[in-house]
Amino acid sequence: MMQRKTLLLSGVALATAFSVMPAHAQETDEDRENAVDRVLQKVTVSATKKKDVEDVQSVPIAVTAFNADTLDALNVTTVEDLSYTSPNVSLDDVGTSRGTANFAIRGLGVNSSIPSIDPAVGVFVDGVYLGINNGVVVDLFDLESVEVLRGPQGLLFGRNTTGGALVINTARPTDDFTYKARARFDGPIDDDRGGLNSTVQGIVSGPLIDGVLNGKIGAYYNTDAGYFKNLYDGDNHGEAQTAIYKGALEWFPTDRLTFLLNAQYNDSYVDGPSGQNRSYFDRDSFDFSINNPGFGDSETTFVSLRTDYDVDFGNGQITNIVGYRDYSGTSSGDIDATPFTLFHSNAEIAQEQISNELRYAGTFGNTDVTTGLYYFNQTLDYTEIRNLPTTRPAAFPAALPWGFYGGGSQDHTVYGAFANVDYSITPDLIATVGLRYSSEEKDADVTYIRPRPECSVVDGTCPIDGTNPYTGEDNGFSDGDDWSNWTPKLGLQYFWSDNFQTYGSYTKGFRSGGYNFRITDVNVFQNQIVPNTGDFGFDEEEVDAYEIGFKSGSEDGRVQLNGAAFYTEIGNMQREVNTAGPSGVVQNILNTADATIKGVEVDGRWAATNNLLFTFNVGMIDAEYDEVRFDISGDTVVDERDEALELPRVPQLTYGFGVIHDTDFGDMGSLVSTLNLQYRDRIAYTDSNFGWVQGTTQVAADFTWETPYEGFAVSLFGDNLLDEVQVGNDTQLPFPGPLSNGTQSPFQALPGGGTFSPLKKGRVVGVEFTIAR
Repeated sequence: MMQRKTLLLSGVALATAFSVMPAHAQETDEDRENAVDRVLQKVTVSATKKKDVEDVQSVPIAVTAFNADTLDALNVTTVEDLSYTSPNVSLDDVGTSRGTANFAIRGLGVNSSIPSIDPAVGVFVDGVYLGINNGVVVDLFDLESVEVLRGPQGLLFGRNTTGGALVINTARPTDDFTYKARARFDGPIDDDRGGLNSTVQGIVSGPLIDGVLNGKIGAYYNTDAGYFKNLYDGDNHGEAQTAIYKGALEWFPTDRLTFLLNAQYNDSYVDGPSGQNRSYFDRDSFDFSINNPGFGDSETTFVSLRTDYDVDFGNGQITNIVGYRDYSGTSSGDIDATPFTLFHSNAEIAQEQISNELRYAGTFGNTDVTTGLYYFNQTLDYTEIRNLPTTRPAAFPAALPWGFYGGGSQDHTVYGAFANVDYSITPDLIATVGLRYSSEEKDADVTYIRPRPECSVVDGTCPIDGTNPYTGEDNGFSDGDDWSNWTPKLGLQYFWSDNFQTYGSYTKGFRSGGYNFRITDVNVFQNQIVPNTGDFGFDEEEVDAYEIGFKSGSEDGRVQLNGAAFYTEIGNMQREVNTAGPSGVVQNILNTADATIKGVEVDGRWAATNNLLFTFNVGMIDAEYDEVRFDISGDTVVDERDEALELPRVPQLTYGFGVIHDTDFGDMGSLVSTLNLQYRDRIAYTDSNFGWVQGTTQVAADFTWETPYEGFAVSLFGDNLLDEVQVGNDTQLPFPGPLSNGTQSPFQALPGGGTFSPLKKGRVVGVEFTIAR
């Protein structure tokens, strides 16, 4: 506690010291652009993939876009922070394996850490699709913009964007020499919680050859001493060390041709999940006790090369984006979330992907055309190891090391072709017609997670063929499947004035079918195989989406009001159904039901004065099953009780508001104050509705002193100021039976065996120093 107080006081002292430095570099009042003006700047989006970026207010898409200034004002440091800035958006980390995305938009998302499950919200970094959910929830820095697109985006972005898309654009190298360095220190203020979280980062950018070649290098280091206290041993938990290195080159060989190369390397080592068992601890506390602190160790290499060539044909542009990503990681977690060794799990994963998108965008009279070809291939290998000491098979030799080993390998290829036409029927009425064709193939080798001697799917040593001698079951299977679809889009957009438009659209989207790499109950799985098909996987999910909306604003841009209403029909809903079983949690991936999700959302802003800006957003969703084809309630029958359950990951209400105020102190600089509040209703986590993630009201505040010394700023900030308890998931655990020493497991007296509910950070306060040119 004393260390944290000393740090904050030191920060204030350092800021005071800088305030008395010579202010020879101070801007004049006339030159200074205040924080409200920076946020009111026109925000552009690249999501329409046209030759030039477009004003967010002119595109017929429900999108929340952030430029660099807005991201700074909102104190955004991770992707997950954006969960609390947009209506009907949940960009959560699952908590089981840190960095694994469980994103959901408008009620469409995933609730799993199984890497073979494709996302419902696609993530695109510098135009490159990230093929798996692992390693997606990472620290952010050096960004040009972030775009959160709500609703299916299958036409321009392809499969696995049925909920929406998250588009992240890295800042380009600059034409002039610039630099930016930032040091950030934060942590809990409670005596019974963990330690300091420290981050330093820096970017240097500028011309290497004037007018020909620009370059940029940057580095980011984070050391987190752990937010929580593990009651088992009193140690800090949630420790993390992360390093990010990035570089970029932008080459202009001619006036028409540009090459932009981005490269990034991430290295991270973190503690395992801070799992709370809610049969032991109050769900409104941060208390937990685990005897396996666990770990997560991962490395990511990411490279993209974008080529833009301006052509006379249609005054257009040809763009080609090549992307490469290599991700590997190992992890360990205490899944029983108790001080006993009942269910611990380790995993290893290796993913490699390469993609290429070639597209053309141009204008022919009243017609804007965007068309392209797409290729994507990834290989994925995953091993899961479960330590379940109470379930050792009697047939397993006592002297032989053992565990539950299994997982899967997959080769995944996608081809696509798309075309979108925006035709101006009149200068104010625009019709959109688009179509995409996708062809997808997956080939998989799956080893059931069953008792066996040590093996590794990643290293190719786990058996697929033959019979498990300890259970009498097949070891696994090999299978392949393919899918092909047409994704249409129809839309109309009408500009009633320069600052008011309405739009309506229909589109279809698909979420990929595939294979479950976490099969623990072989009998249940084999009973789900459709007879005489030889199909061992789950089928794709289909979405039909209808939307109407409006965007409006004052002529000076100081007032904006946007809204949308949507109606989404989901066919063959793809779900991971969690149940308890002798091998721990049983997770079956099934096409469970058809459902309908409908809702409305409104967001806007008002600059009340030159120095005061208000923002707000509201989202409401109503979701219900139309037909259920699997016993999701767990009562052994499929009836109206299944249809009455709530759909997972669907908050009925989200809302928020924010305030930005800029106070000019003249020769003493300025103070920029921000306050943001975002509420999200509780959501069902499991299909059975046994697991719930409680509702939350997230409050964040930031006070930034832009000192007289040009480019130097000091911030005091706080996140989750109401100290709300949130978890990544809420999964039910089984009765594991007697312990190996003959005594009864403490779970025997607990309903359902308790829960695995990995905690997120509570209240955090800190200080940040920034210097930039």
